Amino acid sequence: MNTVLASGLVVLGAIVQAPAAPVVVVFETSLGAITIEVNVAKALATAANFLKYVDEGLYSDGRFHRTVRPDTETNKEHPIEVIQGGRAPRSATPGYPPIVLEPTSVTRLTHVDAAVSMARAGANTATSDFFICIGPQPLLDFGGARNPDGQGFAVFGRVISGMDVVRRIQASPVRPGSQTLDPVVVIVKARRR
Repeated sequence: MNTVLASGLVVLGAIVQAPAAPVVVVFETSLGAITIEVNVAKALATAANFLKYVDEGLYSDGRFHRTVRPDTETNKEHPIEVIQGGRAPRSATPGYPPIVLEPTSVTRLTHVDAAVSMARAGANTATSDFFICIGPQPLLDFGGARNPDGQGFAVFGRVISGMDVVRRIQASPVRPGSQTLDPVVVIVKARRR
């Protein structure tokens, strides 16, 4: 009987696997380091896409290029506070096709302070640009009013170290009348830790 029970537990253990451990990524920027914990268990497709860009070095020499804050916000009805970054705009290496949106209603990862999420224009258009939330941003979640389609944006991680750097980027100078950082903040290197 004990042999049967032990065999059953071994089989059950092989079937039921522990959830994937988070992956940690470090962005070394011209203003300091930002460390991100990527949730590969809850945001599988979005995390895999982000890590593909990291692993292939496509964020290295990239930029944080946009800051949305009270004085740069153009959508006064649905204001948010984020910084946005991505790969180098004139990269010789092509990017990857857009990914399917993993809404917060499915992943249960929401736009809390320090959340990292994929930028997108329309449904299923996210590629390499991402943003970091400064403060909670529920308007970016599924059902939120920030995006007209109500689908929200795909959270896939959170900053675990370097929010002081994020806030410095957010407060950096912009081109007059825009959200574009001037100068941009360079992502010197992006790598797994």
